[in-house]
Parts: sequence; structure tokens; C-alpha cells
Amino acid sequence: MLETKFFNKKIKNPIFLASGVLGMTKGSLETACDNGCGGVIAKSLTMEPRKGHEGPNIVEVECGILNAMGYPNPGIDYGLKEFGGWDREEALVISIVGKDAKEFGMLAEKVETVKKELGASAIEAAISCPHTPGYGTMAGQGTPESVMEIVGAIRDKCKLPLIVKLSPSIPGEGKAAEAAQKAGADVINMGNSLGPGMKIDINRKKPVLGFGVGGLTGPAVKPIIVRCVYDIYKTVKIPIIATGGITTGEDAVEMIMAGASWISVGSAVYYRSPKVFGEIAKEMKSWMELNGYKKLAELKGAAHEKI
Repeated sequence: MLETKFFNKKIKNPIFLASGVLGMTKGSLETACDNGCGGVIAKSLTMEPRKGHEGPNIVEVECGILNAMGYPNPGIDYGLKEFGGWDREEALVISIVGKDAKEFGMLAEKVETVKKELGASAIEAAISCPHTPGYGTMAGQGTPESVMEIVGAIRDKCKLPLIVKLSPSIPGEGKAAEAAQKAGADVINMGNSLGPGMKIDINRKKPVLGFGVGGLTGPAVKPIIVRCVYDIYKTVKIPIIATGGITTGEDAVEMIMAGASWISVGSAVYYRSPKVFGEIAKEMKSWMELNGYKKLAELKGAAHEKI
């Protein structure tokens, strides 16, 4: 009932582990798979190793979670060795993040060089982080012009299917998605943390996060992501991954009705434990059975149907 295709790979359900959550090692990715997801998006890799922001890096707020990780990772060379040799039935996506189009191209070339040994189904360009200087929205990425340039640079160097991860924090995501499609992207990943936002410790009279500000994730961002997915579905022909605020099976169904082909789950691991992937799959299946749906294709984009 939940089986679907991800490029040329048949996967058991449309639920992915979002990048940056449980994705630092191959073993942690495999744990997510064992807990029921259909695919995993590895931790984003940069050219050189990064320590990330000083802690505290995560704080729970009234409506979700603020995080400011700062892309801690071992660097592209070590990361590709760590994630290499993927031979599971679940799909693997390698995420890269660069300071500019040239660096994205260099990262993509490294992935292309080892793609046969890697076993990945796709590569993702993360251009949507709201709290890391020099990257994502803090580097001016996410505009239609920058999207065109970055996608073009990656396409010149790598033949793997390309996912472009856009930010809900920048107005005009539909135009950015159009630019990605025109430049050769295969999928839009709509969603990342929203912001940046801040929480202040009123006793210390200082921001709680070590970096001061962070991106908001969790239930509060879901309505924004639903709207973004809905709008992008009307704008482009390439498929969409929905990322942000998905905690239950009904949340996942809502995203698919908005137009998503797949969904990715991150902060729900905090709220419901690493077993959340299998739980969401069960909840999706139960809802579909209760409401007379037999396959995901019947749900996709259903909110766009004329009544």
C-alpha cells in the first residue's frame, strides 16, 4: 500500500530520514532504516571538516525546537568513505553544502567520482540553512539566480539524480523551484528549519543557543511547509519531498495531498523516538484503509482536485 519508487529504486514507503538527524555515521543511517523508513538523507558534507557552532545547539521552545548546529561534519572525503558501500533496500541520498556554486561543483565532482562504490540513489544540494554564516540563506542562496547557478555547477560535474533543498524562509519559493527545474534538478525538497529565531534565558539575560539564533523545526512549521508544497506542486513538473513538522501519519498524508511524492522526518525523532518512522508508516496505512485508499497515487495532489 505504501510502496513507491524513488528514481530507479523501489522502496517500502515514502518516509525518509531528514538530513542532519541520526545521519552522522553509516550505522546511524542503518538504525533509521531498521526503524522503518524507506530512505535516508545523510548529514550534509562540506569541503573541509567542520566543528559546527558552539553549544548549546538545541533548545525546546513552546511550539517546536530551535537548533543551531552549524553543519558539523567530517568533510566530503571522509564522509563519502563513511557512507560508501550502501547496499540496503532503502534509498540513500548524499547531501552536500557549499559556500558558492563553484564549491558545490567541486563537491558534486567528488560524489561523481565514487558513485558506483557509494551506492547512493541521488545527491542533494542543501541551500536552505538559516543559521550558518557563509552557507544557505545567510550566503544569499535560495534566490532563483543563485539556484540556477548552483544547479548548473552540480549538473556539470555529477550525473546522479539531483535534489534541491529550498528554504521556507525566503519568499518566492515557487520561482526558486522553477529555476531549479529549468537548470536540471530532478526533485525539490521543500523545507528546512524556519527563521532564524531566538530564545532568551531571562535569568541569565542571554540567548540560550551558543550561536544566539537558530532554525525553528517541529509542529509549528508544518502549516508553512504544507502551503509551500501546495504552491510548488502547481508550479513545477518535477516531484517534491516535503520536510518540516511531520510528526504523525496524518501529517504525512496531508503533505502528500498537498503534492509531495515523499516526506522526510527529523524533529519527530525527538518527540516520538527513533521508532517514529515505522509508527508514521503504520498510521498512514491505517488512515488509508479507514478512508478507502489503496495506494499513494490516489492521495498525491488530492487537495488540488476541483470539488
